[in-house]
Amino acid sequence: MIDGMWWLVILFTVIAALWLLAKSRGAKTDAGRSGKQSNQLPSNDALQKTSVLFKQFFPDYQVTRKAKHLLIRKHNKKVAMITIDKTLAAGQRRLGDISVINYHRVPSRAQLATHLQEAE
Repeated sequence: MIDGMWWLVILFTVIAALWLLAKSRGAKTDAGRSGKQSNQLPSNDALQKTSVLFKQFFPDYQVTRKAKHLLIRKHNKKVAMITIDKTLAAGQRRLGDISVINYHRVPSRAQLATHLQEAE
């Protein structure tokens, strides 16, 4: 028969093992649940690629990167806001004076040129 002291050792060992298991799993899922994003933006996402396209082919426009969109300016006047979101309909709409352009993937140079002409 197992003595009472050994039952306590087994019980504390099981509790410690379960706690360590919960702590290791909680660290992975807790970061996803908190809703906080790190300050670093991914360097190889669609908005970054679109920003590079602007810098290469449209040097007269200034591009400001935000978390979910690009703000396009020409001569310090806001021209357009570009978003890349598959859940929204692709196309163009207005937000006050600014044209909001949504793409589902990185746009081509011709698409950007056409939409910028329409936005101005």
